[in-house]
Amino acid sequence: MRVAILGNGGFGSAMAVVLARAGHVVSLWGHDRDYTEELARTRRNPRYLDGIDLPAEVAIGHDHTAALDGCEVVLVAVPTQHIRSALTPMEAQLGGCGAAPVVSLAKGLEQSTGERPSEVLAELVGDAARVLVLSGPSHAEELARGLPTTVVLAGDRQDTAAVLQQALSTPTMRIYRNPDILGTELGGALKNVMALAAGIADGLGYGDNAKAAILARGLVEMARYGVAEGADERTFFGLAGVGDLAVTAFSRHGRNRAFGERIGQGMSFDRALAASPKVAEGVWTARVVVRRARELQVEMPIADAVCRVLFEGVPAEAAVRELMERDPKPEG
Repeated sequence: MRVAILGNGGFGSAMAVVLARAGHVVSLWGHDRDYTEELARTRRNPRYLDGIDLPAEVAIGHDHTAALDGCEVVLVAVPTQHIRSALTPMEAQLGGCGAAPVVSLAKGLEQSTGERPSEVLAELVGDAARVLVLSGPSHAEELARGLPTTVVLAGDRQDTAAVLQQALSTPTMRIYRNPDILGTELGGALKNVMALAAGIADGLGYGDNAKAAILARGLVEMARYGVAEGADERTFFGLAGVGDLAVTAFSRHGRNRAFGERIGQGMSFDRALAASPKVAEGVWTARVVVRRARELQVEMPIADAVCRVLFEGVPAEAAVRELMERDPKPEG
């Protein structure tokens, strides 16, 4: 297939590597002209995917018209908060790409509107049925190195999902499909918030017991929120939920976990942001989730604690203590 990948960060670059190796015709677009030209010249992406050579077959450039020309599928690997601004100049071409499916690889919620990436893309494309979501435990660093990775592809049109599942699966990347696009996307967004909490616990030196409790109770919060929004609860116990939560919260590659760890170690919010060029989507998603949870009257104590630590100056130790001192209750 002719595949256009919008966004040459870590995951966009990793997908370019994997799909080019599988024989697809791949174009990789980046918004930063200078960095993209350097990437095209060196075939290296030290800022976002260090140590990986981009195949010579991948066409790399800043011209979105050339990247999208004749494509059969568009993969959007732009961070959630920048999808609207980065892709608005492409709106006419995206809308005119015929029936080419548009697959979101982003995990988060737009801070200004609370919308999921697929909803933003549906507005830009003009046809929600063309938009799908690819999510699951898939660190770019491992995917690009050919380590076994399993993800889930979700969309309203399962015929389209089935075609893409068959076309894009590779010997090292197995794709399942799921009709629950809402739950799949919320799983990817909410797990980042819980990974922030896990990272804060790491930074405080609280050990594996604390992290395991955060993940178990965090998964309950994720499912509770998703069901209130209309998602299928089962999705949160699959790849896009518990699978992605586990890899993000435990791995050294997890950018949200790493951000939380810096906060737990006492680093200021601004310094923690500046410490890495990689985007920790959960930082911005947390406020959207907590605000929406209050509207839905959904109890999310871990997400609320993360927000208070990040944005209200509550000491991390105090937030954890408050969680531990909550009134005893049945687990269920």
